[in-house]
Amino acid sequence: MPDSVRLFAPALLLAQALFVYLTAGFERAPAPPDLSRFPATISDWSQLRDDPLDPDIANTLHADRVLNRLYVHRPAGSLASLFVGWFQTQQGGGRQPHSPKVCLPASGWVPEATGEVSIATSAGSIRVNRYLVANHEEHAVVLYWYQTPRRAIASEWASKFWLLVDALREHRTDIALVRIVVWTTAGGDRAATETAAAFARQIYPLLRQQLPQ
Repeated sequence: MPDSVRLFAPALLLAQALFVYLTAGFERAPAPPDLSRFPATISDWSQLRDDPLDPDIANTLHADRVLNRLYVHRPAGSLASLFVGWFQTQQGGGRQPHSPKVCLPASGWVPEATGEVSIATSAGSIRVNRYLVANHEEHAVVLYWYQTPRRAIASEWASKFWLLVDALREHRTDIALVRIVVWTTAGGDRAATETAAAFARQIYPLLRQQLPQ
């Protein structure tokens, strides 16, 4: 973590906690979306199956709505796992997205490389996190971001900043964590990244329509 962020982080966390507490009675939380209606067919991608969360994981996550689905790219046979965890409010410390930076290592996945990538979509360009992870013999590319009605956010710290802005301007603190996993094959990390980015390019505009505006 850069020194500037290290110094700024405690102040941001304190400001977030204080502001969310003070505005709690004024929040206008939106109605939850029906994520089960998210399209099963997206261009050349088709739903392969839904993967319900383990009850213990669901209880720890505290998300108000969850989509956990496996898609297959029909022309190439590539698989992409899509996870969306939507939180109606971030009032209270337990009702916030759990960063994959914490969840992936806890599940046995070891980050081998981290960074960010830009993806051009029909709803505008977005910047997302890119992880290369390994778990024994398995290797995968993970893309994830935080999505609000107005924007997609890669940085955890930026998401906390925008929480303050949206709470003040919109009286809302709802947010979604979006994660895509594509396993590497003979094409390696580059091919998996391209596949994951292509899938993200398709789903981002659909999520903007599906999640509360």
